[in-house]
Amino acid sequence: MSIGGTEERDRPLTVDDLAGTPDDGRRYELVDGRLDVSPAPVSIHTLIDSRLTWHLTNVAPDGYTVLSGPGINLNAERTHHRVPDLAVVPDEDFESPYLTRPPLLAVEIVSPESVLRDNHTKRREYADFGVESYWIVSPSPDKTGLVELRLENGGYVEVTQAFGETVFATEYPFPVRLVPHWLTADGPWRAHIAGG
Repeated sequence: MSIGGTEERDRPLTVDDLAGTPDDGRRYELVDGRLDVSPAPVSIHTLIDSRLTWHLTNVAPDGYTVLSGPGINLNAERTHHRVPDLAVVPDEDFESPYLTRPPLLAVEIVSPESVLRDNHTKRREYADFGVESYWIVSPSPDKTGLVELRLENGGYVEVTQAFGETVFATEYPFPVRLVPHWLTADGPWRAHIAGG
């Protein structure tokens, strides 16, 4: 696959075409058979991803798998493919090479270039696909925030939000307590990330 080429295609791209993308740190996704490329994550994004993956893995009961950056085929034609920053799936729904069933939870960490995509486009796509819970994490030097959306009547409604040192608590997909401040703050984050 030629990423920089201008050749016209007579068919939509599928996940098979993604095999030819370079391993350059960028995120390669498909939207209706068109390539959607995001820049490599910056360090604050990677920090949040790492800490949140660590925390969710530690609190997940047996039977759940926490995945960082899993590919998800959103349609049977494999022309709509997204890569959330994190996802939680029941163990029996884990698939390789890509997920084809909705995860219980998808998480996106907002970056300057992904604000519209994460808050609107992916919000609609994940709801249409049937992802029950969608978290959006907004990094901020002052008050990192987390919003939880839940699927209701085919669309998402806001259930919980927490910023800074306010404790975020949810029961879905399993009980989680989290202080958004400790996703980015210096200091003993492991001891305080759950509000302890």
